Amino acid sequence: MTATTWNTDRPWRGIMVATTLPFREDLSVDHDAYAEHVARLIANGCDGVVPNGSLGEYQTLTDAERAQVVRTAVEAAGDGARVMPGVAAYGSAESRRWAEQAAEAGAGSVLLLPPNTYRADAEAVRAHYTEVAGVGIPIVAYNNPFDTKVDLSPDLLARLHGDGSIVAVKEFSGDVRRAYEIAELAPELDLLIGADDVLLELAVAGAVGWIAGYPNAFPASCAELYHAAVAGDLETALPLYKSLHSLLRWDSKTEFVQSIKLSMDIAGRPGGPTRPPRHPLTGTIEAAVRTATEKAVANGHH
Repeated sequence: MTATTWNTDRPWRGIMVATTLPFREDLSVDHDAYAEHVARLIANGCDGVVPNGSLGEYQTLTDAERAQVVRTAVEAAGDGARVMPGVAAYGSAESRRWAEQAAEAGAGSVLLLPPNTYRADAEAVRAHYTEVAGVGIPIVAYNNPFDTKVDLSPDLLARLHGDGSIVAVKEFSGDVRRAYEIAELAPELDLLIGADDVLLELAVAGAVGWIAGYPNAFPASCAELYHAAVAGDLETALPLYKSLHSLLRWDSKTEFVQSIKLSMDIAGRPGGPTRPPRHPLTGTIEAAVRTATEKAVANGHH
């Protein structure tokens, strides 16, 4: 697995930002602000966007809102290949319908969790991915064993790739050792960094993309960090990584949506409120995120 620049043949490679979703004060979706956010990310060096992920609060959206978010992202990105909608749902049939909607809107790929309310065994997971792969749009698997309680192990990922169901994996387990096992078992499967705070470790291990959270707040600095890391330019990457890591680690915490939106507000990129059950940060968590963000701004990150 080697890093390449973004291209339409493998549009899931590069920095694909799991976008936050702006809400108005009445918590309705601000699609105009979202379009501006998508365009701003791409203008600042990011390769594409991932709407309707957890960071985009997809679980709180109506079907109509969720579909419009995808259409807005495709239009704002200027090239649908730059858009990788999340298609997670309670059932495989519903995930397939969202994949069909993404394909109809012109998206280049989709991001798919395993069944997220059922602790599926390996064969059920394979059937789930096979069902959605029937749409024909490239699928990036999302391994998040913490939230789904289903672990897409290197062996299972190799089987999914062998089935022809997936082209890549967003690896969020935090276990960087898996990168090498995945490369051994499925050398043609693209490894994408799935957690901001293991970016450098997975880039060194051969990742070819980053489904990222903190570029929402600091797109240009995160783009510089990513490109240096995958190029093996540790002289540039390591100081940047150390400087940003106190922020990047919030991408892996329970309060990651509120944290990234707060950082956006502080950095001058409106993040705004979240929908319940998420509430604004308070106390020590709010103070820690604010301190780390203000330090990043003071250090010239943008």
